Amino acid sequence: MLSVQGLRKSFGPFLAVSDANLTVAKGEVVAVIGPNGAGKTTLFKLITGQLKPDRGQVMFKGEDIAGLSPHRICRRGLSLSYQVVSVFPRMSVFENVRVAVLARKRQVLRLFTPAVRLANEETWEILSNVGLADKAEVISGTLSHGDSKVLEMAIALGNRPELLIMDEPTAGMSPEETRAAKALIQRLNGELGITILFCEHDMELVFNLAQRIMVMRQGETIAQGTCDEVRCDEKVQQAYLGGQGDA
Repeated sequence: MLSVQGLRKSFGPFLAVSDANLTVAKGEVVAVIGPNGAGKTTLFKLITGQLKPDRGQVMFKGEDIAGLSPHRICRRGLSLSYQVVSVFPRMSVFENVRVAVLARKRQVLRLFTPAVRLANEETWEILSNVGLADKAEVISGTLSHGDSKVLEMAIALGNRPELLIMDEPTAGMSPEETRAAKALIQRLNGELGITILFCEHDMELVFNLAQRIMVMRQGETIAQGTCDEVRCDEKVQQAYLGGQGDA
């Protein structure tokens, strides 16, 4: 579904991504790991069109999407859930998700017409899928951090993604919230068939969720393989897994 080859991005003299390579097959759950500054978030921004690469190729479903605008990439079935929660804090949970559904249907400019009702059923379905139906009328700015992160996943689902990219989906969550987020990600993948690409610093979560792992160091891919292959890779052991606090 996704193939990244030789991706590079610099900001002046700083080389954020130097040689990133990644493959994600349909239906997989793939993790990207690496220390702070390894280039993970920049890589995700390059894939989703928020940044344009200096060179390299991003193939999504057989089409080179490198350099396309974010909304054009989103309409092709690829969505990103951010590390920092980004919702409309004065709107209800329901309204936040409905805006995403309407945007996909290109009806945002008709918010005060009967067209709004067309998205209601789908919005309720998404909220049920992520476990937020009972909080539909809650103002988003009053949600707990964990529920806010789940809401952002729900907003991303409003675009009906085939590939969902998540930047540290459990960052700042309590252990209980992390367990719930893990179960949700597994459900999105297993029951709804959504392909998942995510980055995380929680190595226990990574090895429990991911079917394959890509490892970055200083903007470069140094390994990609199954969990067992990554565990046994000497370069990965030396650079990361020898001290999980760095991973």
